[in-house]
Amino acid sequence: MLNIIEKNLDGTGLKVGIVLSRFNSEVGEGLLKACEVKLLALGVLADDITLATVPGALETPVVLQEMANSEKFDALIALGAIIRGETYHFEVVSNESARGVSEVQLQYGVPVANAILTTENDEQALARIDVKGAEAAEVAIEMVNLLRAI
Repeated sequence: MLNIIEKNLDGTGLKVGIVLSRFNSEVGEGLLKACEVKLLALGVLADDITLATVPGALETPVVLQEMANSEKFDALIALGAIIRGETYHFEVVSNESARGVSEVQLQYGVPVANAILTTENDEQALARIDVKGAEAAEVAIEMVNLLRAI
């Protein structure tokens, strides 16, 4: 018989750090609002949510790293938007920010929900903010509880 670890979205008592990129601020603020609403609905207290803002997605990993290193947070969330422009810069920023976010969670063992959107245009980004912001909150809480259960 399998020993199954059930999905657990109980955020009671958890401390969550959020890093929000200010670039593409309308999208970022929408993601933050949806994420915060979902975290509160999952039982995380407002006083247990810490928000740090950074200029852009490339600055996000270093702040996530510092948060993880502080050992003050059970989970971290990266929020922001990288919207394709006319140059290769989109690929560089997308790839490097994603790599950096992944490295933080692997190096420190702290779950990091990556909700830095990568879209072709503003319309695609705006259409995703509510769902992706809320999903980031769920992923963060689920992963903390999963790692604890293991």
